[in-house]
Formats: sequence, structure tokens, C-alpha cells
Amino acid sequence: MNVINLDSELKEAAYQEVEASRNTVEKDPYRLKHHIMPPVGLLNDPNGFIQWKGIYHLFYQWMPFKTGHGAKFWGHYTSRDLVNWEHEPIALAPSEWYEKNGCYSGSAIEAFDKLHLFYTGNVKDENGERETYQCLAVSEDGIHFDKKGVVAELPDGYTAHFRDPKVWEHEGKWYMVAGAQTKEMAGRAALLVSENLYNWELLGDAAGSNTEQLDEFGYMWECPDLFRLNGKDVLIVSPQGLEPEGNLYQNVYQSGYFVGELDYKTAKLNHGEFTELDRGFDFYAPQTTVDEKGRRLLIAWMSVPVQDEDKHPTIANKWIHTMTFPRKLSIKGENLLQEPVEELKALRKNEQVLEMVKITNEEVQKRETEGAVYEMILDQIKVEDSFKLSIKKNAELHYSRRDQLFTLTRISYADGHPESRKCHLAELTKLQVFVDTSSIEVFINDGEEVFTARMFPDAEEKSSVFSSEGETVFHLKKWDL
Repeated sequence: MNVINLDSELKEAAYQEVEASRNTVEKDPYRLKHHIMPPVGLLNDPNGFIQWKGIYHLFYQWMPFKTGHGAKFWGHYTSRDLVNWEHEPIALAPSEWYEKNGCYSGSAIEAFDKLHLFYTGNVKDENGERETYQCLAVSEDGIHFDKKGVVAELPDGYTAHFRDPKVWEHEGKWYMVAGAQTKEMAGRAALLVSENLYNWELLGDAAGSNTEQLDEFGYMWECPDLFRLNGKDVLIVSPQGLEPEGNLYQNVYQSGYFVGELDYKTAKLNHGEFTELDRGFDFYAPQTTVDEKGRRLLIAWMSVPVQDEDKHPTIANKWIHTMTFPRKLSIKGENLLQEPVEELKALRKNEQVLEMVKITNEEVQKRETEGAVYEMILDQIKVEDSFKLSIKKNAELHYSRRDQLFTLTRISYADGHPESRKCHLAELTKLQVFVDTSSIEVFINDGEEVFTARMFPDAEEKSSVFSSEGETVFHLKKWDL
């Protein structure tokens, strides 16, 4: 079979799977109302996030034929407003020899008035040994892509875990940062350079485990993203192999960032400490872009690899996983702040406003509000002792002023028991909470901290309950979405 026929056949098989499973997928009560999901099968990493000729493009890792991982396609959504997304034809199918076991993650850039996709071609030989290739596909219309083949092979010194290229332009040259693993099993962010997008040269490791600036810090760094924000260079990366430390690094794998200064001559990022981007259960492989408004936007996969993926209740209806809402990044000191994009306000309806809500009792006093899919803002919060918000009897937000600790607890979909994620928080002044049918995203103090999680409450459960020990006062606004 020639490659053109194989490409067409793979795409047609995926479309047939979408149609055959449509009723099963859409009847699932846990389908989200306002988040990006796969039409069938498994979705994971966001890829190629870009605004091109006025239209936002978001590609994603997609396995249409099952809810497990495998030879990934690039699915494709577009939007004019970051709120309403349209599913487009498949961008990439694993039809060529250099990608036969998956068109893995990558990024998008505009160059020469065309849209360029860089991605990792995953190959396994007859013995199961992995090969990796960095590949390019080009489009003139943003919908149909012409594969240009391999543009970078595996450099010396690394295992075949070398992937997820993120490309940008700087002073007339093109740079690529790739997630990598050295032969000594150290995770690295490798930096490459090109004059023409087709021939790439390794400059070195911008940062990584067991370097001058870091001790042991994971055996593989996935999905790196390096960009300039407010005069500083930021490296976002998803390291694998970090051991839990107190409340830190509680998920199977982590996602976070370093802030510093990249020396393009030495290929080194002089950076500070690693900080987790999201303190919740479900956040991985974030990717950013700059839009035409000059905003640095981020979107992430709302899950974590091999973290009870096989136990999601949506598997029974032939789909799994979603993306986060898009977020706007800013930087304050050495910290990244994440806020939901302004465009999400267009979803608001049925506004409720409660001025000066006061919850006080020697023990606990409760106040309820209802909603299935909503946004809630608690502002001007003053907590005397502790404050709790229970959501659909499946998730709970708790702040202890005494302990300076914020906690998200949910009922585990794996075993039905409560499980928690926590972070230190000196003061709680504002909470912005987005609840979709099976997700929660919590923005604390205008994005100072963020907690993201999937949750699977009873379909009929809509109540949210406030309670307090000591006195808690706040202003409340709530909208159905």
C-alpha cells in the first residue's frame, strides 16, 4: 500500500469510529459543556497551539480507536474566540515510515506566510526498540498539511526519548527546545538552532537534571516550552521521576517552570527554582502561544500519564480526557500567575450577586448555592479561622488561616475514597471557581495558585455548600455557564 492510500485509510477509519461511536459518547453525563474533548477515544497533550491569520488553532494528541495510548494522530480544533471551538479534519495521521507508531507532540509557527507544524515521529522496530525523529508538516490554509519529513535526527548522547519540539524565532534564527533524556538517564531540555527550519544543529542542554544548576531532577523532561515574558525567559517543562516532598510533587508526573535568562551563545538558561504550575490532580504537558493581542496564553491536558487513567468512568462510553480552559500568563517577581482568559466571560448568564456574605458560628454554619455548570467568584474574603466550600458532594475547597494551607479534596474515581492536594497560602483574598460537569478549575488570589481536577459527582447533585469555623466574610458573584 502506498503512503497516500495509507494516510487516507487511517483518517477514514478514524472518521468512521467517530460516527459509529457518536451516540455512545454523547450520551455520557460526564461530557463537559465548555471544554475541548475528543469526539471518541483518548485525548492527551495539546499540540501546535497558535493564533494564525486571526484564528486560534489547537491540535491534540488523539487515539481514536481506543481509550488507551497508541499510534497517535493529531486532532484539530479551531476557534475565533477561545470559547467556541470547531472540530476540523485530522491534521496528521501516522502513515509514514518515520512516524508509524505515532505522530507525537509538537508545536506550530508561522513562517513565510504558511503554518508549520513540528512534531516527533515515533517508531518502534521489530524488536520493540524505539527510534525518534523530529518532523515537519506545512500548510497554506491551516487545514491541509503537506508532510516534509524528518528535519532532525537523534543527536549523540541521548536515548530515543527525545521529543516534543517547541520552535520559535529569535534574531533571525529559529530555535527548537526538545524534551530529552541523556544516556545517563537524566532529564534535559535540549536546545537546537536552524537557519531554514529544515536543518537543525544541537547547541546543548538549556537546563536539566544533574547539571551545574540542578541536582537529580527527573529521568525525562517532557513537553518543554521556552519563551520571553516581561523581560524574563521562562522554561515550562514536565519532568518525570520527581519524588514527593511534603505537599510538592504529589502526582505521578509534574509540570512546572523555571524563570531566568537564556544565553543563546552558550545555550544555557541561568534559572531559579522549579515551581509547579498547578497544585491539583489533573494538569500536564502545558503549551503556550502569543496571540495577536500580545497575550501569552497557556492550555494544558487535564490529566496526568498513567495516573489511574484506566479507571475513568467515561471509558464505558468510549472516550477519555479533556483540556483545561485557556489561561493568560503574567509574571510577578519570579512567579507565573495564571488567570482564565477574558473571553470566558461570554459564557456567563443568570448572574447572582450577594454582597457581604457572612458565615459565622461557634462551630459550623452552612450556606448553599446550586448549579450544574457555573463560574463563582468570592472576593474580599476575610477568614477568621477556616473556610470550606463543598461542591456537588464530590470536591471540597478548604482554607485554614491558622495553618496557612489551602486544600483541594475530591472523591477518587479510582477507589471512592477522599484524596487531597495542598499548597501553602499565607492569605486567601479571592477565589474564582469554574465547575463543568466533570471538572473543576480553581484560581486563587488572581492566579497566584491554581488547582485543576477532574471529578465525577452524581449526575443529579448540584449543590455547593459554604461552611466556616469562626467568621468568614466575602462578596459572592455566580453565573451559570
